Amino acid sequence: MTATACARAVAAALVELGVRHVVLSPGSRSAPLAFAWEALARQSKVELHVRIDERGAAYLALGLAKATRTVVPVVTTSGTAVGNLLPAVMEASHAGVPIMILSCDRPVSALHTGANQVTDQGGLFDRFVRASAQLSGAEGSVATWVHQVGRLVAGAVGVRSADPGPVHLNLAFAEPLTPDDEHWPEVRPTVVEPHRAPPSADDPAPVLEWGVPAAPWSNLPEGYAADAAPEPRTVVLVGDCPPETGRLAWQTAVDAGLPLLSEPSGNARRTPAIRGYRLLLGTELGERIERVLLFGHPTLSRPVSRLLARDDVEIIAVTDGARWIDPGCRVTRVVDRIDPPPGDPAWLRAWRDADDRLLPALDAESGRAAPSEPTPLNGLAVAGAVWHAATRTRQSQESGRGHNLVIGSSHPVRDLDLAPVLGTAPPAYANRGLAGIDGTIATAAGIALATGPTTLLLGDLTFLHDAGSLLIGPLERRPDLRVVVVNDDGGSIFHILEQGAADHAAAFERIFGTPTGARLGPLAAGYGWAHRELTTLTDLRAALAEPIRGTELVEMRITREDRRGQAARLARAGEAAVRA
Repeated sequence: MTATACARAVAAALVELGVRHVVLSPGSRSAPLAFAWEALARQSKVELHVRIDERGAAYLALGLAKATRTVVPVVTTSGTAVGNLLPAVMEASHAGVPIMILSCDRPVSALHTGANQVTDQGGLFDRFVRASAQLSGAEGSVATWVHQVGRLVAGAVGVRSADPGPVHLNLAFAEPLTPDDEHWPEVRPTVVEPHRAPPSADDPAPVLEWGVPAAPWSNLPEGYAADAAPEPRTVVLVGDCPPETGRLAWQTAVDAGLPLLSEPSGNARRTPAIRGYRLLLGTELGERIERVLLFGHPTLSRPVSRLLARDDVEIIAVTDGARWIDPGCRVTRVVDRIDPPPGDPAWLRAWRDADDRLLPALDAESGRAAPSEPTPLNGLAVAGAVWHAATRTRQSQESGRGHNLVIGSSHPVRDLDLAPVLGTAPPAYANRGLAGIDGTIATAAGIALATGPTTLLLGDLTFLHDAGSLLIGPLERRPDLRVVVVNDDGGSIFHILEQGAADHAAAFERIFGTPTGARLGPLAAGYGWAHRELTTLTDLRAALAEPIRGTELVEMRITREDRRGQAARLARAGEAAVRA
């Protein structure tokens, strides 16, 4: 047995199991896998993406896996290289994204000896992975290696568990680490069929593993309707989720005539969704909600969190996976499909009327109320322009590789949450599993490489946090990616939180505002990205109307001084819209 034989067996098995993208961070101990993947890439069996920074490489794999819904391995050498993958593994775990860590290691005999780059990395991710395994090139056989690969792939996609997520394969390689004359092995991975619970004689509807009926509303248990209010006032709430889940949520709301409340990355934020739902939830109208049909992972706003924690609201989580979101611990049922009865037209009309009355305030804050006058730049205005541009581009695409939108955490995603609702919407992605700012550029690059032209909207701190991911070597395929940075020189999100109150003004700027004074233009140029700094909304709209070709940074400088005042004005507008 040799390291080369093991690496080739692992790589060949992964290709047989459908892997088409692989991300590699170069290193010495990972050389057997590097050579194997490079050989397969030359045969056009996979596309190999090489990145020198492991942290960015893992997020690139995350983006590729998000967009393709397939397993994407990321290869690293031993030591601290493996530790750099942890943030992406955590995000993938909470978001259910099937990345595979292929960490390479020294032989077990080198553990606890102080040998170079040796640490106990086998169980490093065990709290966050769905499955893990350790293999050695010095022992085992092709059959045993392939078995473990097949088991991990099944765990990553959740084919039996309905619980997709990251997995970890740690490979111990001894010298020699370069290829020899061995032939590529023939591999026959186990074909793992999806779990299908057999229908029962009493209830022919499919069921989830834990026994919750995946049935239409009419198949809910006897007495269920009697326990609920005669015509419960129901809303469809959509958090971060894949496009196909968003489409299901949208159709559910439309078919039943229910108010549709969707976050930007819920992929359901198009007509007839309620644009200002976030501002209405804290009003008397929001207090009247009696039932929530919950799709995806809603974590964006405190009004949503308060709704999901209310003890007078029935919450039904709709998911085809083994996990469901329940931040308020109030979910009463979990189903994988739902066909609710028609809602009360008066209930839907109340939401639409209130939303219509909100439009003047929203348009005024985003600079759309008087288009003939100079428009002040602010986050809402930039977000609205980006949303419009991505939607228009999506409408004009004739192929399936249309325009995508990736959204950074903190204020940009909240600004998009108030953008105009249009007749259609682009596929939208965000790292909302843990809602961190880590790896956002790399994630967007992975989505763009997998699916086509993509716009990324993010703030300056999120951009600087992942600036290293701008580095794409000249031998690598560059994505068609436009990065729009809303640069307010610091952390504007804290202005609208408790920390932004006047009582904390003396300490705020240094420990929360955190201005950097960074110059993004020279930084972008150093990494080979086109850059333009725009000063008007008109210029931004013109730039966004241009096709996305290659990598480009569009910088919009705004102020964050009025963020708290703007939030207060919008909250008052929500109250007024309901009282009118």
